[in-house]
Amino acid sequence: MKNLEESQNNIYSLAVFCASSDGLDTKIYEDAYEVGAFLAKKEIELIYGGSKLGLMGQVAKGALFNNGKVTGVIPDFLKTKEVVHTGLTSLITTKDMHERKLKMHDLSEGFIALPGGFGTLEELFEILTWGQLGLHKKPIGILNINGYYDDLIELLHKMVRKGLLKEENMNLVLVSETMESLFEKMLYFKPMPVPKWMNKNQT
Repeated sequence: MKNLEESQNNIYSLAVFCASSDGLDTKIYEDAYEVGAFLAKKEIELIYGGSKLGLMGQVAKGALFNNGKVTGVIPDFLKTKEVVHTGLTSLITTKDMHERKLKMHDLSEGFIALPGGFGTLEELFEILTWGQLGLHKKPIGILNINGYYDDLIELLHKMVRKGLLKEENMNLVLVSETMESLFEKMLYFKPMPVPKWMNKNQT
């Protein structure tokens, strides 16, 4: 139990990065729905990539079914395909992928990576890099469902051991196997002091 005097972060919206595929792991697929439901019950707005497919669709479904607020952010070239979720609270169209990430950052007070592929990892590591550079001070979490990210987390520790990643930067990565404990870590996350020397448009 945290000390009541310890300040909490105000989290009213969270961006969720995850796959647009269903995957083969039933628990991952089912837990994606539960993440959306968790956010809705906490009255936290879900910010995500706007797709109706795969884990992305599951997260949105979980939030919407539990009367949550869901904002999708999708680039124009994807909106023209049969992927966009048409039942969201709000849908924002961007000109490209980079603008999409900027918009999701601006709308969110924290970030969570669920299992995913190249796109999910790219989103996760860009937002981690922005945090490393001091461009934001928002909590970043990895929901390690069924050990999906075990190897990635070990790789990050290897980077630290090899002197290619600073320990304090590794501390930007909050990891848990359950949404409840991950959210607790995000509430009490304290960013490291890093001088700001560039803006997000320069990354």
